[in-house]
Amino acid sequence: MVTLNDTVAPTETVRSGRRPALRRDGRYASVFLAPSLAGLALFTLFPTAMALAISLFDWPVFGEREFLGFGNYTHLFGDPVFRRVVFNTALFVVLYVPLNVVLSLGLATWLGPKIKGRQAFRVLFFIPVMTPMVANVMVWRLLFQPGGLLDAGLNSWFGIDAPNFLGSSSWAMPAIVAMSIWQGFGYNFLVFSAALDQVPQSQLESAQIDGAGPLQRFRYVTWPMITPSIFFATTMTLITSFQVFAQPFILTQGGPGVSTQTIVMYVYNQGWQFLTMGLASAAGWVLFVIIMGITAIQFVGQRKWVNYDV
Repeated sequence: MVTLNDTVAPTETVRSGRRPALRRDGRYASVFLAPSLAGLALFTLFPTAMALAISLFDWPVFGEREFLGFGNYTHLFGDPVFRRVVFNTALFVVLYVPLNVVLSLGLATWLGPKIKGRQAFRVLFFIPVMTPMVANVMVWRLLFQPGGLLDAGLNSWFGIDAPNFLGSSSWAMPAIVAMSIWQGFGYNFLVFSAALDQVPQSQLESAQIDGAGPLQRFRYVTWPMITPSIFFATTMTLITSFQVFAQPFILTQGGPGVSTQTIVMYVYNQGWQFLTMGLASAAGWVLFVIIMGITAIQFVGQRKWVNYDV
């Protein structure tokens, strides 16, 4: 006769034997994770906490330090230069992100499986992403400068002189945006291209048989299946575009005036030119809060349009 104790005992034995194995696996995992966690704490969490602490002080590199509380933040929001810097950064994001995503998605859609030389195009479009940023910016600076290739081309082909792209407050930011799109669209292009390759051809063919045109097939079949990739690409592009630095720093040095200076450039100037680390840290934290807020909005909003069920 089988009793209740005879039934439960083997289960308890298995569980009691499994606990030491889980504890042993946990110790092994801790050993392997320790270097990464130490690096995260030393190079990310600690500098972030120190930046927050420094932002509350008048913290010159040399000299006495004075606690200001939120004085640095009050100074920033009352500084017309900083307000213009925030506007410049927002303008760059508004221009850059939609153009980057639309161009990347359009090229990825056009470069379908039936296009000859598809792999060569993929490599060609991704080359600017792999090329060092400084080298790319220097080449574009030669293109944009008066008497450069762009100016000479417009003069010889159309008989007109190109505007002073880098010396005009009206043209400098569009020039930076154009250069940045050329530099960065290849990454999103590969993301979208990989997502489009996962769309079942059978569903597209069924929609075509039912009379759906190219736009209808894209809207009702392709789009829902690639929305996770679009969400990922848009979010990452937003985050990186708010941190733009090298392009305006090398192309225009933030000029003319401060018309192309960005928040990261402001942080650099305050920290390493004027040696006011408190203001630099406060500006960095303002940028951090902006990025976190917009990213949070992205994650909340994606519930209404991103489809994870297909």
